[in-house]
Amino acid sequence: MEVTGWILIIASFAIAYIGTFYPIIPSVVFMLLGYILYGLFFSFTELTWLFWTIQILFVILLFGADMAANALGVKKFGGTKAGVWGSTIGLLFGPFVIPVAGIIIGPFLGAVIAELIVTREGLKHAIKSGIGSLIGFLTSSIAKVVILTVMLVVFVLFV
Repeated sequence: MEVTGWILIIASFAIAYIGTFYPIIPSVVFMLLGYILYGLFFSFTELTWLFWTIQILFVILLFGADMAANALGVKKFGGTKAGVWGSTIGLLFGPFVIPVAGIIIGPFLGAVIAELIVTREGLKHAIKSGIGSLIGFLTSSIAKVVILTVMLVVFVLFV
């Protein structure tokens, strides 16, 4: 039973990391699921109120970093709210339309199409916004990997 527990816990953590690049997978939920599985299979004793407080603060940081990185990437390159929304929509649908490459192409095309439709400032402006959305997505993914890693290290230190 112990081996099964660890397999499920490690699988939850692995899925959390996969979710940093596939936004349809809620990374935080799978990271927290790993903690809960540990408590159910082994013991909640090591997972004190301090542990949960630290983890909740990192969850808040994770959501904030995710939203800020994408929005700042688009806005830094002259994009508008339409570009941010288009990038988000492209990020959600891109991997389904174009498997694997859609993760990168989706946010770019989403931002470009949204900027062309809404702002009508021209292709050059739209492409610049698309590049910003791509940089925002990559920055966000890196930030999420770092934060998830810190969350995992905190877990290991407590257990």
